[in-house]
Amino acid sequence: MSSQDEQFQAAAPEPAASSTDDGMTWWYRWLCRIAGVIGGMSCAFAGLWNCVTINPLNIAAGVWMMLNAFVLFLCEAPFCCQFIEFANAVSARADKLRHWQKAVFYCGMAMFPVMLSLTVTTLFGNAIAFATGVLYGLSALGKKGDAISYARIHQQQKQMDEEKLTGSLEGQA
Repeated sequence: MSSQDEQFQAAAPEPAASSTDDGMTWWYRWLCRIAGVIGGMSCAFAGLWNCVTINPLNIAAGVWMMLNAFVLFLCEAPFCCQFIEFANAVSARADKLRHWQKAVFYCGMAMFPVMLSLTVTTLFGNAIAFATGVLYGLSALGKKGDAISYARIHQQQKQMDEEKLTGSLEGQA
């Protein structure tokens, strides 16, 4: 192999590393997926219960909640939707989204039926779907730093403040 080929291979990103290196641990990824599936189930059951009424806003909120359940199942657990041809394609596209985008999408999707019809059924039915969005939002913030690096940063900032203070005092004298 030539040196140019070696440089190209060194510069080329590995496909497995780019898809799995998103800052989430395996257990947190599974927690988000399980929360999405449970949120989908709660949306489906509460949406069906919400449709058993004569109030049109409750029916609209119930239909929207069942749509939320379908989207959550499609994005988080495509194996639940094996009868749909495009389920794996939608899931792959949803996995490519950034975590903050998923958080905004899931939280917004869960808030719409609550704003449409504020009832106990819509609140509790969408709570876990909203929590899924919150979990993805927390993962978008990133990992927490260790105490040593924070102490080092604080010490450097303290030294810079002292240097600025002594520099301003020397400038006045």
